[in-house]
Amino acid sequence: MTLIKSDDQQRGLAKIRWPLRLTWAGMWAESLVQALWPLLAITLLVLAALMLGLQDIVAFEVVYGAAAVVLLAVLAALVYAFRNFRLPGRAEALSRLDASLPGRPIQALMDDQAIGASDLASMAVWQAHQKRMADRAATAQAVPADLRVSNRDPFALRYVALLFFAVALIFGSILRVGSVAGMAPGADGLASGPVWEGWAEPPRYTGRPTLYLADLDEGPLNLPSGTLITLRLYGEVGALTVSETVSGQTVSADAQPSLVLDFKVNQSGEISIDGPGGRTWAVTMLPDAPPEVELAGEPDVAALGEVRLPFAARDDYGVEAGEARITLDLVSVDRRYGLTVDPDARPELVVPLPMPISGSRTEFEENLIDDFSKHPWANLPVKISLSVLDASEQQFTTPPSEMILPGRRFFDPLAAAVIEQRRDLLWSKSNASRLVQMLKAVSYKPQDVFRSDTSALRLRRQIERLEIRASYGLTDEVQTEIADDLWDLAIELEEGVLADALERMRRAQERLTEAMRNGASNEEIAELMDELRRATEEYMQQLQRQQAQEGENGEQQQGQQGETMQMTQDDLQRMMDRIQELMEQGRMAEAEQALRELQEMMENMRVTQGQPGQGGQSPGEQAMEGLADTLREQQELSDQAFRDLQEQFNPDGQQGQQGQQQGQNQPGQQGQGDQPGQDGQGQQQGQNNGQSQPGQGQGSIADRQQALRDELSRQEGRLPGRGSPEGEAARDALDRAGRAMDGAEEALRQNDLAEAIDNQAQAMEALREGMRALGDAMAQEQQQQPGQGNSNGNQQAEGRDPLGRNQSSNGGESTEGDLALSDDAYGRARELLDEIRRRSGEAERPEVERDYLNRLLDRF
Repeated sequence: MTLIKSDDQQRGLAKIRWPLRLTWAGMWAESLVQALWPLLAITLLVLAALMLGLQDIVAFEVVYGAAAVVLLAVLAALVYAFRNFRLPGRAEALSRLDASLPGRPIQALMDDQAIGASDLASMAVWQAHQKRMADRAATAQAVPADLRVSNRDPFALRYVALLFFAVALIFGSILRVGSVAGMAPGADGLASGPVWEGWAEPPRYTGRPTLYLADLDEGPLNLPSGTLITLRLYGEVGALTVSETVSGQTVSADAQPSLVLDFKVNQSGEISIDGPGGRTWAVTMLPDAPPEVELAGEPDVAALGEVRLPFAARDDYGVEAGEARITLDLVSVDRRYGLTVDPDARPELVVPLPMPISGSRTEFEENLIDDFSKHPWANLPVKISLSVLDASEQQFTTPPSEMILPGRRFFDPLAAAVIEQRRDLLWSKSNASRLVQMLKAVSYKPQDVFRSDTSALRLRRQIERLEIRASYGLTDEVQTEIADDLWDLAIELEEGVLADALERMRRAQERLTEAMRNGASNEEIAELMDELRRATEEYMQQLQRQQAQEGENGEQQQGQQGETMQMTQDDLQRMMDRIQELMEQGRMAEAEQALRELQEMMENMRVTQGQPGQGGQSPGEQAMEGLADTLREQQELSDQAFRDLQEQFNPDGQQGQQGQQQGQNQPGQQGQGDQPGQDGQGQQQGQNNGQSQPGQGQGSIADRQQALRDELSRQEGRLPGRGSPEGEAARDALDRAGRAMDGAEEALRQNDLAEAIDNQAQAMEALREGMRALGDAMAQEQQQQPGQGNSNGNQQAEGRDPLGRNQSSNGGESTEGDLALSDDAYGRARELLDEIRRRSGEAERPEVERDYLNRLLDRF
């Protein structure tokens, strides 16, 4: 190095003073880490072992051996450090810093001009070069130290030591390090005297943390039952003594003192440590209450036999598991027929109780869901008891409850007979001979009881197997196989495997009829009604495909069949809903009669694929149907406003009035909601109804009123009959209806329900007048254009108005014919209601008339 004299050189080196110092310090740290990492790793391992108290667990000899190994490792680490440590110099730091800069400007600043020192031009160039290098050196930054030692520690032992030390910091204590001093040879004890430490570890299922007793002051201490107390005494044996009354154990007088004590808290008592630094705690044991379980309701049985048994369980720390034990109540069994013999021994039925997958188990309600239909005890008296277990293995069992073990019921007589014989077979193997005789008697004339030869052959095969086994002995395996085959046969007889949709529909109707006669439950009736709906839908789809294939031939064949009916899916749905409603009300005779009528109509039915507004409806018919929808929705809005008005004057009876009104309006609403061609409107209506429940304000009802007003405006623009007097009268009536709807909307937004109801009534009356005027316009149009062949034209030809009613010669409604009544007022009213019911069920009548008739039935 030469002496630097120029100002640029001095200024440039002055600016790198701190980066040079930091780079030099990093080189020192780099040398120390690379040389001393083994010693640091050994130090961390030793500290971790001491903080975790490993020296107190193992024998003294092991501690001495470990100390010798550690001492040898420390000497080896020192030798490694001495051989690998290299003292870094300032010139090395300057060279590393210079190498980090482009062009090595620091070395350039330290150079002297070799030639041309006397040449002014050469001197100017040199000074410019020195200035540029000084500026570049001024940007120097300290070079980071390379502390990586992965090439020297390929097994990452340093990270193992660091992880061990981190665990010791979390779970250990620095106070334990001093205990190793008492283990030195010749040491009489700890220099500071005897010490102790202890822990109270509650059971894991309690969720309570472990307590470090040395950090707790004397006084009361609440601990759960089963808490593990661990005490460790350090120093001279006998300097510290422990006495306790919480474990319930007695210690003999000649027992040798111990430096490590472990016991559990089994009762309330006292824990005392006598000696220097000793403490005393009054322990109160928190008992672990046994779990509890109980039935939360009656079992809910589905039509196919699946049972849902609700239960409730609770425990202070959570229920771990549970089970239901079911035993046969032999005393309550009706010992007749195949049940007269003693049953074969069977173990009790054990079913695990479902536990919550997530959430707390301290208190919960669940449902035991299972299907016992194939069990031998199905539909027989049993006793069921529930038991639960907590984490401390405490068990609670409920007293046995008597019940009928739920199982699937069979309504087909032949299937029920097969199931009964299957039960007798599973009841006792000695019933095999009797079973053969009974099944032979049942299948004596198979053509009279079986719907297919396959089922008859299957039963015949089972009879032959049973007959052979009854003679040579029936094993458990064969008994189970025959029972399974009989079960499959009964399912086939009950549900059928027929491919023809009409036969499946007839089969579903027959099963439903048998269920009504046998007093089936509501769940079974609902399941059978769903089956009937599915079979009917398949039959209608089959008819639709057949009509699509036959084309015009279908029309000719339909005309040759005589009197037929045109029905839609919604018509069938309403009829089946009515049948289900009658059955749920217990009116089985009426339901059976309605089912027979449905079956007769289905036999002669012609499915109409076209929906209203499609395939043959005139603009007038579409407008009439749209106005009918508007009138119905306006009526529903008025009903909702009236209910809200009632709730304002009777808020305490709100719920009861809602339930009563809903129960009263259900049949009518159900019939209205299923009108053909109104799927979109029906969905919108259902959503709006959901938004306008009481308690949500009148805004939603007002919005619905506004939407209905907009829909009326759209219908008014598409109204036919422009220019005719009847058409203009219909438009005037709709204008009045629109103004009344506007007034109802304004009153609803002001929460003036009484005024809104008046305006809504005016709107409905105007809508009815508009519909009558539109009907007159349609009738006049049909008279001007005869022979169109649509429904209204046919009605006019038969002397009916657009609503399907008979007309007299002067244009008024005729009072003669089917509606002629007697003089008896009560008899006339009953006959009138019967006639309304009959006409409302005639699917060939227009939707408007049937809607009107349904409203009359709902009201009266």
